[in-house]
Amino acid sequence: MAEKIIRIGTRDSELALWQAHTVEKKLNDLGYKTEITAVKSQGDIILDKPLYELGITGIFTKTLDIAMINGQVDIAVHSMKDVPTALPIGIVQAAVLERANTLDILVHKGNLDFLAGSGVIATGSLRRQAQWLNKYPSHNVVDLRGNVNTRMQKLQDSTWSGAVFAAAGLERINLKPSNYINLDWMVPAPAQGAMVIVAMANDPFCRDAVSELNDIETEVCTHIERQFLKTLEGGCTAPIGALALFQEDEILFKGVLFSIDGKEKLEINKIIPLGDWKKLGFKAAQEILENGGVKLMERIRQDLKK
Repeated sequence: MAEKIIRIGTRDSELALWQAHTVEKKLNDLGYKTEITAVKSQGDIILDKPLYELGITGIFTKTLDIAMINGQVDIAVHSMKDVPTALPIGIVQAAVLERANTLDILVHKGNLDFLAGSGVIATGSLRRQAQWLNKYPSHNVVDLRGNVNTRMQKLQDSTWSGAVFAAAGLERINLKPSNYINLDWMVPAPAQGAMVIVAMANDPFCRDAVSELNDIETEVCTHIERQFLKTLEGGCTAPIGALALFQEDEILFKGVLFSIDGKEKLEINKIIPLGDWKKLGFKAAQEILENGGVKLMERIRQDLKK
């Protein structure tokens, strides 16, 4: 094995470091030498503004993109749902690791009586906010920012009824408490539960090394979900959920688009032969756009400007 050391770039949160160390161990097991470089992203530094006000696209990945382009790191590890659907010129998706839990969960204070009445739920995600308000229109949703540790602490220190988290993140760093419920009715973010490794297009050594970690089923499902997202939003942050699943020789797909207040919902469900996956996300998004999605996306853009 060549002596080149693969420098792995990551954010410096506990979860991001767990993900980077997981990739490091997998590469070490294949015989590659590695080192980890941690950097702070703008999304981690600015915690007093909702994500959509920060121009959310790439807020957690931009710092690492720059570090890669400047030659400070060779590859970067991300939660795939944080990665913009269009990567910077010169950076490519090198591998998608086998997916973990895709569910969102509600972490609560040990009492769920509020579900039948009025409650205050915290989340920094427009997708989670819209779906929560769609199901519980009498509830209030408040903004919650920070890495998972910070958010969990803010919940404990608050008078909120609960907060919504991705199950995968809490499970990875053993932070999932006993007082939670699975939100199996909530459609996850495209690529939720998946980790992606990006590399420089002109670095065949790192691309070849990392490609050995790729999980084809996760790659296909996340491709479909992200294609659905990209076709719908066209650079605008919107409450969009998508999930693709393999079932024997078929793919099951569910996609949703909500108004920010959760009052409007457009949904699509598809079952297609496995061989037809390449355009599934695009076609599903086109159907949504043709059935009210264009108007709804325009309204979302207007609401976000306010």
